[in-house]
Amino acid sequence: MVEFKTVKIEASDGVNVILGMAHFIKTVEDLYEALVNAVPNIKFGIGFCESSGPCLIRHEGNDEELTRLAAEKAFEIASGHCFIIFLKNAYPINVLDDIRQVPEVCTIYAATANSLEVIVVETEQGRGIVGVVDGLKSKGIETEGDKKTRKEFLRKIGYKLG
Repeated sequence: MVEFKTVKIEASDGVNVILGMAHFIKTVEDLYEALVNAVPNIKFGIGFCESSGPCLIRHEGNDEELTRLAAEKAFEIASGHCFIIFLKNAYPINVLDDIRQVPEVCTIYAATANSLEVIVVETEQGRGIVGVVDGLKSKGIETEGDKKTRKEFLRKIGYKLG
């Protein structure tokens, strides 16, 4: 028996999400350390699915609401050793290298401010993440005006020089 499900993760103003796969119970603490060392004043919550032993959702964070949200969404996904991080006061680009350097991290499925749909498959053994729908379907190809707007935005938020 194989059943597919989707878990929706709604975008929230100022909150980004990172979804990935790891492989060991200490992952939640190692991710915590990576995040606090990456960006001063970052606010985050981590939910980690333990897939052996007691099979609990392990959770840590330095923001109570984001930690609660991460634990709840991890429980909805309930797939293997997946982890979900909700963060504020930083963008995924600020922390992805640090997260990838955590020895237990195997895969990053998504890192975004968009709403997500996590496609989950359930078998007799358990659940796994098949893929992620990140944001909306493309509507067209950018024009020269769109390119100008994109470049202005990147400079406005400080990611490119004047």
